[in-house]
Amino acid sequence: MATTKTTRRLLTPRFGLVVMVGLAYFLSLGILWPVVPNFVEEKLQGGAVAVGIVVGSFSIGAIVLRTFAGRVGDRLGRKVLIVSGALVVGVSTALYHFVPGTGVFVAMRVLGGVGEAAFFVGAGTMVTDLAPEERRGEAISYWSVAVYGGLSFGPYLGEYLRQNAGYGVVWTVAASFAFAAAALGLLTRETLTPDRRVPKDAPRAPLLYPRSFAPGLVLFLGMVGLAGFFEFIPLYVDDIGVPSAGPVLLMYGLAILAIRIAGARLPDMLGPLRAGTGATAFGAAGLLVIAAVPRPAGLYAGALIFAVGMSLLYPAMLTLALSGVPEAERGACVGTVSSFFDASQGLGAMILGGAAAISGYRGSFVAGSVFAIAGLVLLRSGIDPRARRAVDHEAATVVAESPEPEQPWGY
Repeated sequence: MATTKTTRRLLTPRFGLVVMVGLAYFLSLGILWPVVPNFVEEKLQGGAVAVGIVVGSFSIGAIVLRTFAGRVGDRLGRKVLIVSGALVVGVSTALYHFVPGTGVFVAMRVLGGVGEAAFFVGAGTMVTDLAPEERRGEAISYWSVAVYGGLSFGPYLGEYLRQNAGYGVVWTVAASFAFAAAALGLLTRETLTPDRRVPKDAPRAPLLYPRSFAPGLVLFLGMVGLAGFFEFIPLYVDDIGVPSAGPVLLMYGLAILAIRIAGARLPDMLGPLRAGTGATAFGAAGLLVIAAVPRPAGLYAGALIFAVGMSLLYPAMLTLALSGVPEAERGACVGTVSSFFDASQGLGAMILGGAAAISGYRGSFVAGSVFAIAGLVLLRSGIDPRARRAVDHEAATVVAESPEPEQPWGY
């Protein structure tokens, strides 16, 4: 008979507050995702390449600062990153009101990326601090409800505001959500206690944390298509006779939310290898369906399949990256993994923008699928031996040690 370990609770008010902070923040980002490409095309008279550069520029600041933010979080704490990061994003978004051209817009997007680097690392690390080790994948799934909930429902709201109120209202609402995230962040309680901080005289952790590199690379390849999905779906709908991207983005968001909540334990139960394999396969298949069936039915079916993949990939790869990582190096680990996410959205937007310029929007979806397939091959190649070692052990351990159901957000 298996022995059940006593574990501390996951769904506590402290954990719930961090999720709420994240939801407000990622609603801010999500509102902007479908609107920025239209603004570049309609107001700044830019083509597919310009759209890719502007969309991708947000990730430049994040890529540069993300791993540094991880080191700061391990020394000074998570809360300072959450609050300062959300404030910077709010200010940079408010400045969109005064953008005269593409160059200035790129500069404002880069500034926002700096804030994104700080916020994502601070909040993502705080979530893992609050989670029992054996339920870390579940915690990341719940956290990613905020991430992908905001990035999925935000675009629907952004499209609605753009069509009914104009770009100025979009910028104001998006900035307001970022400022709300900063205000809620002030209410969080620091999880990095003094005895767990990295000493000032300790050697600096490397900017690219070695144990995060392989999971991060798989995440990068699998997430490139996400950049193209949000970058070009709002423009592609006109080609296939769909009046607005809002409904498909709403369906995508609902699917993400349902899978994240109902399948929160899947990353722990399946293990990173199985979960990552399914995620990259579904992600590739969804984009191929969208490209191969240029009709409304193909768009909706492909988006639903794509949502399945995107709901599993980030929890699987972050869980793998954190496996065996010392507590004092957790921020550096999360920072490195999330920098690969930023790279996928920044470089991915630029790469797929080039693909769209050469072969149209459908070509960009095919290119995103090819990247996801490459991620699948890389993961299955055993590039990170922890994935294959864990595939049998983790699933058996999690099932045997599953705690009794707990009351939501209870102590």
